[in-house]
Amino acid sequence: MRFVSCTLAAVAALIAAPAAADTLVDNVDGITVNESGDVVRFTGLVFDDDGKVRELLKRGDDRPTDVDFALDGEGRVMLPGMIDAHAHVMGIGFGALLLDLSDTNSLEEALTKIDQFAKDNPGRPWILGRGWNQEKWGLGRFPTAEELDAIISDRPVWLQRVDGHASWANSKAIEVAGVTAANDDPVGGRIIRKAGSRAPAGVFIDAAEALVNKVVPEPRPEDRDAALAKAQEILLNNGITAVADMGTSIQDWQTFRRSGDRGALNVRIMSYATDGDTMELIAGPGPTPWLYDDKLRMGGIKLYLDGALGSRGAILKEPYADEPQTRGLPLMTPAQLRNTMSRAALDNFQTAIHAIGDAANSDVLLAIQELSDTYTGDRRWRIEHAQVVDPAELAEFGKHGVIASMQPLHQTSDRTMAEARLGPDRLEGAYAWRSVLRVGGKLAFGSDAPVEPTDAFAGFAVAISRTDANGQPFGGWLPSETVSREAALKAFTSDAAYAGFADGHFGRLIAGERADFLLVDRDPMLASPSAIRETEILQVWVGGKRMR
Repeated sequence: MRFVSCTLAAVAALIAAPAAADTLVDNVDGITVNESGDVVRFTGLVFDDDGKVRELLKRGDDRPTDVDFALDGEGRVMLPGMIDAHAHVMGIGFGALLLDLSDTNSLEEALTKIDQFAKDNPGRPWILGRGWNQEKWGLGRFPTAEELDAIISDRPVWLQRVDGHASWANSKAIEVAGVTAANDDPVGGRIIRKAGSRAPAGVFIDAAEALVNKVVPEPRPEDRDAALAKAQEILLNNGITAVADMGTSIQDWQTFRRSGDRGALNVRIMSYATDGDTMELIAGPGPTPWLYDDKLRMGGIKLYLDGALGSRGAILKEPYADEPQTRGLPLMTPAQLRNTMSRAALDNFQTAIHAIGDAANSDVLLAIQELSDTYTGDRRWRIEHAQVVDPAELAEFGKHGVIASMQPLHQTSDRTMAEARLGPDRLEGAYAWRSVLRVGGKLAFGSDAPVEPTDAFAGFAVAISRTDANGQPFGGWLPSETVSREAALKAFTSDAAYAGFADGHFGRLIAGERADFLLVDRDPMLASPSAIRETEILQVWVGGKRMR
């Protein structure tokens, strides 16, 4: 997806300041989702001076004559602002400001990039970054500390894997952290050891990352502010006007608040706390109100039940096909999961639970079934990722209105790795988007950025095709799990808002909701998947103000 700047002459005077009164944007090829969940088309939009939609106009409707501004959309396609239902906002910003290895295709290429970054930043006490992927490199193993030592031995190096569930250290970082052969694997974590010994080899998985994280310097407030500004720039450039932040710390929340206080919070953030104590510290006895004109709300908690397939931390019912001695790393016991869910539900907080393996998804679905008898009402239980589900349990998504918060780009990135981890006979129920909808569940699509790019149009293309940027595999991977274009649009807009209790505030261009919209150069309801990936975002508006 490419972003270009395209200024309409009629709106040039409005860029520097919000609209002062009612505004008509006419002559557009508009597409949105109405109150009934149906996709509808329109040709004009009116929003008021509060940045809320007043009405949609169809071809042939009389145009209002009492508006203060009338803008010509020049026939461009208008869409609701895209919503990323699962991302890590500060991770997006820091990922762009630190060393990014996500574009490397081999260990050698990564080491070259690390070496150059260190030379370009001689004053940094630690070399920090993310994005490596040993599967993409075709390495067949995890990288080692010795391989980092060969290029940087005098400063600690600490690099997070692309999925965020493992990190790679050099010997200096391991030494500073005080990790030795005497350290046992922590509960929910694993220290990769040198062959034939207990000495750390350089990679720390899931809970074991904390052994080194505890000595990594914390970012300063000004670093956090810069990261948030960068994250917002990236999101808006990709047409993302709202995002669910999964794992908000108190430091993250204060960064969001500083930005809001300055009037610089331009992307809407649906915030899910990193733990129960943080949730209560920020929100108190219940979810916060919407702040800064529907820009920020703390509504729930993000829990981790397992790790990821790439680092073999996802918990499976049967052993990994390519490592039969392991079934993954549970990060919570069943009792801990239910207790934490209950603690949140008592105060009407929403729970969003990371579950990737079929054993993890099975436990979450069972917990939801058990708790739904006690905690009635509109709970909107969320399962984040839901990548591998036992086919016999898919129907559970429909029984309690469970939201599957899934990331289409994970399917194309993980396809060959998932085949290796699971084997060919266990792929049914993997990335099962259409199956979730068929049983009455609801989809909310996102990116898991910075794990994947914040590219909703690439995600849209994958959702309807199950093919990657090269059109592979031909016909799609497990093509019976594609979704319709209408379902994909809803999963990136209205249903993503619903998943964060934001319906009624934004996500649909309907009367009373925020005027968050895009002008783009093509119609995703008609274009081919490859053409959708190349969508050019011409303008981005949030609350009736042009952002890009």
